[in-house]
Amino acid sequence: MELKLTKPLCFFDIEATGTNVAKDRIVEISILKIYPNGNRESRTWLVNPTVPISKEVVAVHGITNEKVANEPTFKELAGTVYEMIKGCDLAGYNSNRYDIPLLAEEMLRAGVDFDMKNSLAVDVQTIFHKMEQRTLSAAYKFYCGKELEGAHGAEADTLATFEVLKSQLDMYDEKLQNDVKWLAEFSSQKNCADIAGLIAFDKKGREVFTFGKYKGKSVEDILEQEPGYFGWFQNADFPLYTKKVLTAIKLRKLNTKLK
Repeated sequence: MELKLTKPLCFFDIEATGTNVAKDRIVEISILKIYPNGNRESRTWLVNPTVPISKEVVAVHGITNEKVANEPTFKELAGTVYEMIKGCDLAGYNSNRYDIPLLAEEMLRAGVDFDMKNSLAVDVQTIFHKMEQRTLSAAYKFYCGKELEGAHGAEADTLATFEVLKSQLDMYDEKLQNDVKWLAEFSSQKNCADIAGLIAFDKKGREVFTFGKYKGKSVEDILEQEPGYFGWFQNADFPLYTKKVLTAIKLRKLNTKLK
């Protein structure tokens, strides 16, 4: 089943120096852009992370420090990557919890005002887990009937994710809708204000913290009751995108008071 698209959908996969969104850096990124008319555009970049890649991580994706030593940094690539995904919806495997948050961090570090407000996100892993509970390699074999050659390589994983989603639409024709908005809602883990899931919306649509001593508490209320919390949060090791969202909430509250 071919995807029904109203705007381009970018499948992408990231290999990085680790899994800490706030600290780790991209070493490879691959993007497969699918246009509504069915045309495709694909790009893959190796990236110099400017920090060492540990032996444990190299054992996973095979990208060594020597391999990326002369490659461009993400800051140098950010503009090109952003132009390719700008105005598109995004799709990936475990992308809501890892790839999109890490991409957002790298974009913001590079000075690109990355925002997901007008983009949908389809997480093929979430669809898979809700339906079958498997890994990407198993998903590829289960849905596509093929072995995944080059697993943990960004390009191979990106193409496999695209093929898996199309096969999922075929297999679950009566349960899944061939619509990016529906798929994004179905694959969403929770209704979050930020990408990392540290600030969510409650049943009344208010932003609340999802962690720590203020878990479940209104963000606006905490910022008003604990004036020093905002400064602490901004200086702590939290994702840049979450800090951006917190700043927007604080400014919104101040503007409301001034009216």
